[in-house]
Amino acid sequence: MNTSAIADVVGPAVEQSGLEIDRIEITRAGKRSVLRVHLDGDGPDGRGPSLDEIADATRAISAALDASPATGEAPYTLEVSSRGVTRPLTEAKHFRRNTGRLVALTLADDKVTGRITGVGDDMVRIDVDGAARDIALADVRKAVVQVELRKDVDAPDDADAADDADAPDDDKE
Repeated sequence: MNTSAIADVVGPAVEQSGLEIDRIEITRAGKRSVLRVHLDGDGPDGRGPSLDEIADATRAISAALDASPATGEAPYTLEVSSRGVTRPLTEAKHFRRNTGRLVALTLADDKVTGRITGVGDDMVRIDVDGAARDIALADVRKAVVQVELRKDVDAPDDADAADDADAPDDDKE
């Protein structure tokens, strides 16, 4: 299997789904190959593709591959996913799709961690401890989203939710 031939076959199906190919990986796994297609796109809220969009694209990709000789006769397993939160942010669209998220930026002479608040064609604005900072994308050597494992402050406390569930219903007699 050839990556560029696969991209030529699945590209139109992905575009028709309103997404874009981030990367294609082909890995040998015994007698078969694993064909991984990683997708990206703005999604319904501008923050990347939804699971439904990935599912629709997967069906379209599978049909395109079935109709093409690009995979040859060798057996393969198709895996389709989003680009993933751990992938480095390398283009303005990646930063834009992660607006509101905490990122760690490595610059030529500094490391900065802050929340993305705005993105232009050639710059990103991040909030660093309450202060806005504009950084040219050309100055960013590496940028990764920081996974936050914190409770949403707007969500009810688990104990409060349990108390509400145990409260008597005044409407019942």
